[in-house]
Amino acid sequence: MKRTVPLVITFVVGVILIISSFVPRAQGWGVDATICFDVLAAIAFVLGGGNLLKMHLRKVSDQKEGWGYSAVTVIAFLATLTIGLLKLGVDAAPKYPDYPWSGNYIETGGSFWFIYEFLFKPLTATMFSMLAFYVASAAFRAFRAKNFEAVLLLGTAFIILLGRTYAGAYLSAWIPAGWEGWTIPGLSATIMDVLNTAGNRAIMIGICLGVVSTSLKVILGIDRSYLGKE
Repeated sequence: MKRTVPLVITFVVGVILIISSFVPRAQGWGVDATICFDVLAAIAFVLGGGNLLKMHLRKVSDQKEGWGYSAVTVIAFLATLTIGLLKLGVDAAPKYPDYPWSGNYIETGGSFWFIYEFLFKPLTATMFSMLAFYVASAAFRAFRAKNFEAVLLLGTAFIILLGRTYAGAYLSAWIPAGWEGWTIPGLSATIMDVLNTAGNRAIMIGICLGVVSTSLKVILGIDRSYLGKE
């Protein structure tokens, strides 16, 4: 039962979603299947939150290395969850003034909104700003002209970066009118709009073929990794 029932459910749902995408009368089936997926996703969120608390509370209890970070994680998780569920600081909706919880939990001025705007967003911006230094370091190592491919990558990156700045327009200002496509900004735009777009489309086609192949393997029961190791 642990193996057969999940395989049958996966096969049925996968076939329903495929049929709903090509048969107009079966589109409602796909909507119903998506609603069921949303229900399962909500349950997965609950299980994920419980697992997060279990792991970090155990780490705090055993006082393993880095347990202070786990304590901060647990406190932040519980505080955010409580504020969001109780809608602290949220005013009642004008349509239902007698119901205190009728307002939107992300209403401007509410506690949840405050956490998002003044805690989450600054922390996210800080994290990505730190990643910029790692990107610069990786680019320096990758752009070493050791072979033809590296030279091509280095030259393309140099044109694009220079074309995004005022220096690119200044250095190619001597090119006469009508030849804007041969200026550094023009070459940068051509690379991004033509070559980069073509490469992205090829990658997306490959990704789509991979998704189709993986989906068929899951639907037909060839790939059973989602059932676990046992």
